[in-house]
Amino acid sequence: MQPSSSTHHLQKMAYSYNTLLTFLLLLCAAASSTAATGTIGVNYGRIADNLPDPTKVVQLLKSNDIGRVKIFDTDSSVLKALSGSKIAVTVCLPNEQLKSAAADQAFTDNWVKSNILPYHPSTIIEAIAIGNEVFVDPNNLSDFLVPAMQNVYASLAKNNVKSINVSSPIALSALATSYPSSSGSFKPDLVEPVMKPMLSFLRKTGSYLMVNVYPFFAYEANSDTISLDYALLRENNGVPDPKSGIVYKSLLEAQIDAVYAAMNALKFNDVKLVVSETGWPSKGDSNEIGAGEENAAQYNGNLVRRVLTGGGSPMRPDDPLVVYLFALFNENSKSGPTSERNYGLFYPNQQKVYNVPFSVEALADLPSAVSNGTGNGTGNGNGNGNGTKAEVAVAPSPSGGDVTESSVGQTWCVANGKVGQKKLQDALDYACGEGGADCRPIQSGDTCYNPDTLEAHASYAFNSYYQKQARASGSCDFGGAAYVVSQTPRYGSCKFPTGY
Repeated sequence: MQPSSSTHHLQKMAYSYNTLLTFLLLLCAAASSTAATGTIGVNYGRIADNLPDPTKVVQLLKSNDIGRVKIFDTDSSVLKALSGSKIAVTVCLPNEQLKSAAADQAFTDNWVKSNILPYHPSTIIEAIAIGNEVFVDPNNLSDFLVPAMQNVYASLAKNNVKSINVSSPIALSALATSYPSSSGSFKPDLVEPVMKPMLSFLRKTGSYLMVNVYPFFAYEANSDTISLDYALLRENNGVPDPKSGIVYKSLLEAQIDAVYAAMNALKFNDVKLVVSETGWPSKGDSNEIGAGEENAAQYNGNLVRRVLTGGGSPMRPDDPLVVYLFALFNENSKSGPTSERNYGLFYPNQQKVYNVPFSVEALADLPSAVSNGTGNGTGNGNGNGNGTKAEVAVAPSPSGGDVTESSVGQTWCVANGKVGQKKLQDALDYACGEGGADCRPIQSGDTCYNPDTLEAHASYAFNSYYQKQARASGSCDFGGAAYVVSQTPRYGSCKFPTGY
């Protein structure tokens, strides 16, 4: 990817009880097993000309309970903004500096002196990524990777910096075989010259392998054989591994375990793994099968729930999942297909593209686990479709809307009250006017007039427009005044339609 809301009172009491119960259950689950405590981070890419200042980005991260971030360089403005924030950051030595870093430790001494020491530990730099997806770089940099890692580590040690891990993100295409997962193996030409020395270095230094894992690319290339439910971590029958007997419930876990199997085959079953990138685009070209806001919300929401409330992968259940979502923002200056510019969780104006919680506490705000799609999970995650990158957890309707059980495979559009009255009113006027939404139910005396609030009326209108547009990607946006949810929104007794 980068381097480049009498009866209503009783309803609210019941909701509060369910919220408390869910919260307590999640806390108990987390306390009962260290394996149940995974970690979510976000990749903060900046290939765009419209992004907020790094100081505002840090506030955005903190307000959304995002405690880990990964950047693709060592930009001083970003590292200074993170100082004292308690947000841990992974920085990167870019591919173009690998050759110099490998050839001369004096280079890495200077690089560490200039790019690490002025910021750490006030800025919590927890890892340095040496390059990014080096094996697919057209400049044939593989031979320089391990020597560069060794020199950077030595330069850190020379300055008595022992808390920073050194690793390198590899693309899933480094695998020769990924299905079944138990047969996972690295490409033969990478094993002796790079993978064994790299894994030996990671073992010796107590670090971990970074892997960029994108089920989207596997689904896009094999949508005829891979179930969308399986790719989006929704309910499905699962895919059995005939060798291990494990039944995989998600393509992501199957891909992670394929990497573990490849490491085990080289006798590095003690080296841990971090998913340094994964995500799903909210928009794509016509040939990018599966790209869309609804699927992106499902993938990232289900993934966060899985990481924060589940154990490790089936093959390594005691190793908590550590996952960095890609990406924080949509990046308008990236080249390539439309999807490349639409992986963001946020628009550059800091409004959410869709709603995803990032903490156990945020998950506890949900009244229940969200039901999923009902696909048969017949996909297998064949290695040929892995690509080179890589229960929908959504918040209740804002400001007074109660949320009921979701319907299988459905999504709705609701208003974002944080954008302000004027923006909501303008968007409501458009939806009920030029947009052609059915706004009769929110007229005085009709079924959805109460509660008589701008946000409730706007939510109904936005959803009407969204459903009339067949829930097309981008039809629940209204300039950041709306976002997609997967639980039925209700304001009072008003029921939102699911189609026209």
